[in-house]
Amino acid sequence: MANLLDHIQPTLLMGPGPSCVYQEVYAAMAKPTLGHLDPYFIRIMDAIKVQLRTVMNTKNELTLPMSGTGSAGMETAFVNLVEKGDRVLVLINGVFGKRMQDVASRLGAEVDVLEFEWGTPVLPEVVAEHLKKSSYDIVGIIHAETSTGVRNPVQEIGDLVAKTGALYVVDCVTSLGGIPVTMDSWHCDVLYSGTQKCLSCPPGLSPVSFSDKALEKLKKRKTKVPNWYLDLSLIMNYWEGHTRAYHHTAPINMLYGLYQALDMVLAEGLPAVFKRHEEMHQLLAKGLENLGISFYVAPEYRLPQLNAVTIPAGVDEAAVRSRLLDEFHIEIGSGLGPLAGKIWRIGLMGHTARPENVERLLAALKKCL
Repeated sequence: MANLLDHIQPTLLMGPGPSCVYQEVYAAMAKPTLGHLDPYFIRIMDAIKVQLRTVMNTKNELTLPMSGTGSAGMETAFVNLVEKGDRVLVLINGVFGKRMQDVASRLGAEVDVLEFEWGTPVLPEVVAEHLKKSSYDIVGIIHAETSTGVRNPVQEIGDLVAKTGALYVVDCVTSLGGIPVTMDSWHCDVLYSGTQKCLSCPPGLSPVSFSDKALEKLKKRKTKVPNWYLDLSLIMNYWEGHTRAYHHTAPINMLYGLYQALDMVLAEGLPAVFKRHEEMHQLLAKGLENLGISFYVAPEYRLPQLNAVTIPAGVDEAAVRSRLLDEFHIEIGSGLGPLAGKIWRIGLMGHTARPENVERLLAALKKCL
């Protein structure tokens, strides 16, 4: 019987994730597997924590990659902090804000939401007025809303939340490594991300960071964390200290990949990485304009790494995406929820954000249209 892996075609990943993976990361993942308590592997774990603090701009000791994709990071944030009856405010302007609401609700939180039009940002003045009238234990927001391509004003919201004493949870799944993330200056208490977006590592890990304030709430829980696998009070004993305690078998080779991916980002330099993403966004925008394709989001709120564009009238959007994949081996994303059939989502994340990739997509789109 033929091996199905022999027939995988290289695909230019220009959707909402995963992104193209560095060859150096593939090579790192092919290194010999060590035991999860091997002293040399623990050195790699410790190095990853330092790398993540640098990329996140935080001094938090509790900064580590969870075993699981970005959604595991979201679950980690809420499952460790929420106890039944806690009051949670979620700021929603896309699919992933809705998911945050769902996760908190399942844990027995009393969840309020402020909803904003998809394709527009969360408005700090609206949040400020609401916080004058209601108090919360946790406030959650998406930094880079992957479903719409909108960048939310997390700094301004963080300044507001800090005055209330609530914990501030920020989803940076699509932003980390693509645009500046400055956790400590945002007054952010919990940050989580994913490896498969702007870090250009395969999906499978979710970097998270908890402030001392968030860790204190975890330690003072009246009930056990309801999810054993994501319980940071247990996982910390594996990731910290001189004597490491087994919790679960870590995905060794995935962690090799993350170490290498973070090394690539830091070697290039964060300012250079952010500049590259912005320049590729501008190159794409100019090319799309020449094709008569407009952006769904106003310029001041756009993400350079996730471009939501309006599908031209009369175009069969699914047929175009299928042809791009089948004929040109390029993947772009469709719209989600109320934006299904209305937008394409074009990713310029991490290693994907290269001029040759933008030009290849524009040439293929021109033929398809």
